[in-house]
Amino acid sequence: MADAASRLTTLAEELLGGPLPVRLRAWDGSEAGPVGGPVLIVRDRRALRRMIWKPGELGLARAWVAGELDVEGDLYGLLDSLSGLLWERGEETRSLLDSVRDPKLRAAARALLRIAGPLPPPKPPAEEMRGRSGNRHSKRRDKQAISHHYDVGNDFYELVLGPSMVYSCAYWTPDGTLEDAQRDKLDLIARKLNLKEGDRLLDVGCGWGSMAVHAAREYGAQVVGVTLSREQAAYARKRIADEGLTDLIEIRVQDYRDVTDGPYDAISSIGMAEHVGAVKYREYADTLYGLLKPGGRLLNHQISRRPEPDEEAYEVDAFIDAYVFPDGELAPMGRTLTTLEDAGFEVRDVEAIREHYALTLRRWVANLEADWDRAVRLTSPGRARIWRLYMAASAVSFERNRIGVNQFLAVKTPASGASGTALRPRVWQE
Repeated sequence: MADAASRLTTLAEELLGGPLPVRLRAWDGSEAGPVGGPVLIVRDRRALRRMIWKPGELGLARAWVAGELDVEGDLYGLLDSLSGLLWERGEETRSLLDSVRDPKLRAAARALLRIAGPLPPPKPPAEEMRGRSGNRHSKRRDKQAISHHYDVGNDFYELVLGPSMVYSCAYWTPDGTLEDAQRDKLDLIARKLNLKEGDRLLDVGCGWGSMAVHAAREYGAQVVGVTLSREQAAYARKRIADEGLTDLIEIRVQDYRDVTDGPYDAISSIGMAEHVGAVKYREYADTLYGLLKPGGRLLNHQISRRPEPDEEAYEVDAFIDAYVFPDGELAPMGRTLTTLEDAGFEVRDVEAIREHYALTLRRWVANLEADWDRAVRLTSPGRARIWRLYMAASAVSFERNRIGVNQFLAVKTPASGASGTALRPRVWQE
C-alpha cells in the first residue's frame, strides 16, 4: 500500500476537523505531518483493526500494549501535543465516535476498513484485566483488582520506584533526589499525624512497608499495616525483619473493612482511597473514623480529578481500568472533603501537591527507561509498555491540572472541641 501515512493523516484530520499535531509514520515506511517533533509510529495494520472494533481509548490502548503503536522521540511532547484532542476536545470526540448515524463516522469507518486489512481484530493483549467477579468494590473483587496491579513482581517495582519502595507522590525540594523526596513525604505525614513514641498507627494500604518502617524507626510508633497484596506483605515483612523492627510493626493481608482492633491514635492512608470507589467512600470514611480514638488523626493522601459539569456522566478511564488500576475511581477534592466531614471528621488542613506528583512520575519513567531490557524480562514487553505510557500520561495530566493530589488532615475531634492542632501548623514561604 503506497503512502499509508498520508492516507491515515488525511482520514484523521477529516474525522477530527483539524490538523493532526504530530508526525505519523506507517508500517510501509511512509511519513506525513509536521516535522521536527516526536513521531507516532503505526507499526502494524492490526492497530487499525483494534480501533475499528473498539473506537476510542481502549482500541488505542490495546494497540500500544501489543507494540503496534509506538513513539519515536519525546513521549511527553507527543502526549502534550495530542492533549488538546484527547482531553480538551474529549467530549466532542466521544460524541462523534458514539454516533453511528454520523455520515462522517460511517465514511471514516469504511476508509479505515479498506486500509486495515482482513478482519476480525486480534485478541486483546494478555495483560488486559479480564474475568472480574463479584460486585464492584466488594471485598472479593477488590482483592482481584489489587492483585492485578501489585502482584507483578517486587523486583519490577524496585526497578521503577527505587530503594524507597514508595508508590505515591514524593515531596520535593528544588535539588533533592527521589529518595530524599520520598523520605520527606513520609516525614511530613508523620509530623502531620503528630506521631509520638508508643502511638498506635494504622497504615491502610501499607504497600511495601515504607511508612510503617519510617513511623516505627523515627518516631517509635506501634504500627499495623494492612494490604490485600500477598507479594507486598511478604516484601514488607522481610524488610521489617532486616531493620530489626518486628516488635513494633505487624503487617497483615487484610481488608481495611475487617480491621477491628481499634482504637488507634492515628491512621495513614497514602494512595489507597483511589481504590475504594465512589459507592464505598462513605463506608471508608465511617470505618476509619470508628477505628480512631477521640482526638485521633487521619492523614488521607489521595489523587483527585477536576469536577465534571455533569457528575453522573463521569466514566473511569478505559486504559487505566483495563490495564492499570481495575475499578479505580477518582473523586473531586470537594467530594472527598465533604464525605470526611459527613463521617464526623473535622478537616483541619488540605495541602495540594499536584506539581510534586508530576516530578515523581517523571523520575519513575526515567528509572524504567534506563533499565528497559531488565524491566521487560521481569514482567513482559506489554506490561513495561503499560507502565511507561500510564506514568508519562499521568505526569502530563498533573502538569496540565487535569488531576491533582491532596493531603487531608482530619481529626476525630472530641466533644470538648480540643483538636490538638497547633494554632499555626504551617509556615508559608515568602
